[in-house]
Amino acid sequence: MNDVLERLRAEAAGSPECAEYEVLLAADPDALAASLTSAGLPLWARELAAYRLGLAGDRRAFESLVLLLNHRDPPRCAAAAEALAALGDPRTARAAAALATNGLRTAYALQPVRLLTALRAPESAPALMATLSRLLSPHDPYWRVALACVEGLGALGDPRARELLTRAQAHPRLAVAATAALRGLPAD
Repeated sequence: MNDVLERLRAEAAGSPECAEYEVLLAADPDALAASLTSAGLPLWARELAAYRLGLAGDRRAFESLVLLLNHRDPPRCAAAAEALAALGDPRTARAAAALATNGLRTAYALQPVRLLTALRAPESAPALMATLSRLLSPHDPYWRVALACVEGLGALGDPRARELLTRAQAHPRLAVAATAALRGLPAD
């Protein structure tokens, strides 16, 4: 949490709205929710409001956090995933699965994949399997996302992933994690 707040403080310091940082840091939930739809606020301010609301379990942050989970900036995605995990909204797993399995957004799928693992929802293993199966081509550039899928499937321990994890063992960057994940699966 402190890393997120420090990153946002640094972003705020370079903007004309820098005084807004302290206001949002002290704001009550209603003011934070109102700021999510206020015109003219910079991205850091919207992220701060959504992050604080998410950590507090306020579902008004859901849509903003999902948008941030799909952002091109990895720290924003990670902060959104942290807040979504704390939020406890039943829509979170479905949204994370949609982002993780979107072939056009694979470059930004790392945090949705990790969030699915943390949520351990019914959508988690099928989404991780669908994403991993797409990434097992020999020269796929998104091996970090594939690795997160392998690790997630190992953590989830879903036996439906056995064949896919066996295929992942053939990939040098995935082999060790795939072998460990297979060892953790329940016996047939």
